[in-house]
Amino acid sequence: MHPERPESIDQAALWNGSAGQAWVDAQALLDALFEPIERRLVDDACRRSARRVLDIGCGSGATTLAIARVLAARGRCTGVDISQPLIAAARARPGAGADVDFVCADAQRHAFDAGAHDLLVSRFGLMFFDDPVAAFANLRHAATHDAALCGYAWRSAAENPFMTTAERAARPWLPRMSVADPHAPGQFAFAERDRVARILAGAGWADVEIDALDVPMRLPTTSLEHYFTRLGPLGRTLADVDATTRARIVSAVREAFEPFVHGDDVRFDAACWRIVARSTTVAGSGVR
Repeated sequence: MHPERPESIDQAALWNGSAGQAWVDAQALLDALFEPIERRLVDDACRRSARRVLDIGCGSGATTLAIARVLAARGRCTGVDISQPLIAAARARPGAGADVDFVCADAQRHAFDAGAHDLLVSRFGLMFFDDPVAAFANLRHAATHDAALCGYAWRSAAENPFMTTAERAARPWLPRMSVADPHAPGQFAFAERDRVARILAGAGWADVEIDALDVPMRLPTTSLEHYFTRLGPLGRTLADVDATTRARIVSAVREAFEPFVHGDDVRFDAACWRIVARSTTVAGSGVR
């Protein structure tokens, strides 16, 4: 059963409200879960000898700080996120010192200094703009003339069954749970490769490469219930149900996750796009 029309969610309200606070509370869990993507972005920064890095949708700052550590005194890393709770958590982390900045702003509209960054990175933070072409054009303004963009975004919901298990299992009790517009800002907004390519080309990025990756991820089995009861659409909905219904939903959802449980670990593959582009147009540039 689906609602009459897909829901479009106000991202600023969401991430400055329940979702942002839930991510703050689950900071350690999420940092460990997404550490394989963090490692890849740190490698990108090292390989490109970056000196001024912008981390888009930085959340509570794990990737920003990891890149800052490898840059050390030769560079600076800035994290930007729309969520005040997440930016406050980032600023409070150990290591958030002289070589790191955290800015609470909408990266689509923020007045970045022109040509300030030679590498732009993102760990699942690129899919939440209400006008993605305008957002990537603004980010290009913040880049040096030969800067690189290296980001990771989710592929489709169908290719990421782990990420939709909770909503599917809970739907018998919550038939009116919202279904997002597939092109609206949200986790799977970049599911279509061709759409992502058109967005980047429309914003003036060149040498675009969009490659499919399946990245193994894991979290402790002991953290699974916290994960699905606090995060995502189900986490936002559970707060409004009575205790009996909540208990039934939690039991059903936990059972639905059983195929992913392997002893002490919950394991799944994150179906992602690795998105790479350059901020300058060169002869023969295009999408590969």
